[in-house]
Amino acid sequence: MAATDIARQVGEDCRTVPLAGHVGFDSLPDQLVNKSVSQGFCFNILCVGETGLGKSTLMDTLFNTKFEGEPATHTQPGVQLRSSTYDLQESNVGLKLTIVSTVGFGDQINKEDSYKPIVEFIDAQFEAYLQEELKIRRVLHTYHDSRIHACLYFIAPTGHSLKSLDLVTMKKLDSKVNIIPIIAKSDAISKSELTKFKIKITSELVSNGVQIYQFPTDDESVAEINGTMNAHLPFAVIGSTEELKIGNKMMKARQYPWGTVQVENEAHCDFVKLREMLIRVNMEDLREQTHSRHYELYRRCKLEEMGFKDTDPDSKPFSLQETYEAKRNEFLGELQKKEEEMRQMFVQRVKEKEAELKEAEKELHEKFDRLKKLHQDEKKKLEDKKKSLDDEVNAFKQRKTAAELLQSQGSQAGGSQTLKRDKEKKNFF
Repeated sequence: MAATDIARQVGEDCRTVPLAGHVGFDSLPDQLVNKSVSQGFCFNILCVGETGLGKSTLMDTLFNTKFEGEPATHTQPGVQLRSSTYDLQESNVGLKLTIVSTVGFGDQINKEDSYKPIVEFIDAQFEAYLQEELKIRRVLHTYHDSRIHACLYFIAPTGHSLKSLDLVTMKKLDSKVNIIPIIAKSDAISKSELTKFKIKITSELVSNGVQIYQFPTDDESVAEINGTMNAHLPFAVIGSTEELKIGNKMMKARQYPWGTVQVENEAHCDFVKLREMLIRVNMEDLREQTHSRHYELYRRCKLEEMGFKDTDPDSKPFSLQETYEAKRNEFLGELQKKEEEMRQMFVQRVKEKEAELKEAEKELHEKFDRLKKLHQDEKKKLEDKKKSLDDEVNAFKQRKTAAELLQSQGSQAGGSQTLKRDKEKKNFF
């Protein structure tokens, strides 16, 4: 309908309301951007590598910041993970950056279990986020997401091949985190050796089935640059916080007796490529891959271990409530079964204990009877012995009385004879 027709229909006296701006939902991206910028972002990097490969220096160079930290020694008894969080600001965008370093990695004689603390740390961050998700009152918008978004795996510039420790560790981590392999201190080997070393690393990763992070090529805006950068993996990098004057500019570089290595010169190393891919182009994809792929895999395995399922045995939809009820009934059934088993076990133990007590009581009665009979025998023997002693005492007393009587009679007879002799003697004189 033409504008003149509309004006003819509404009349000449209608008031026209001017629009303040464009009306439409195409402003929704701007709203999301404003909200995201106001809330800020978080990004967590895990640096895995042997001590002395320049992990801290590279982080300082990447973010152009001197992060606090103490240099690690080679005397650690085991692998420890040290986490540090920093608040960075660029223009009006805030970033909560968390850097996790592996202290003592590769310093032990026995390196068999060196990867376990790293895997446990990553799983612990997934578990913390899962527990926050499962809460009744969730505060995910203010929750500090500590899940690892990118793992920079530092490879020693040997120029030969990957170490067994590197292959085992990356194989254990590839399903849990986005691995970006980098060759640390790449100025230690020549250009030709570095090219051969990259090819050797790539072939070993493929032959051992290690899945490293591939920069996404499904977005047309970044497909070309990401496809090109995927061919440059692993990146050969150099880190330095020292600035030297080269020409008329101050640039980050490393000074050697034979010359100067410029960190931001793509002819010298791949530092610029790493910074572009990690921070400028694919930081949001790393965050998204961590949530949609690695965390979802952990969450699915964890819930399946707890007994939760999406479908029943007939492949029909199975709601969370039904799963909970089925699991609860199963748990109550197992609990009742265990309770019945414990009751039967208790009854059996009581019966066994009663039988033991009865047997012990029977043995006590038998022992009592034996002791009682023994006591009676001893008592009879003592009585017989006492009777014999009494008889001996009575016989002794009788013999004593008879002896005393004989003695008294003898003394009386002797006295009468003496008197008779005395009388006869008197008559003689």
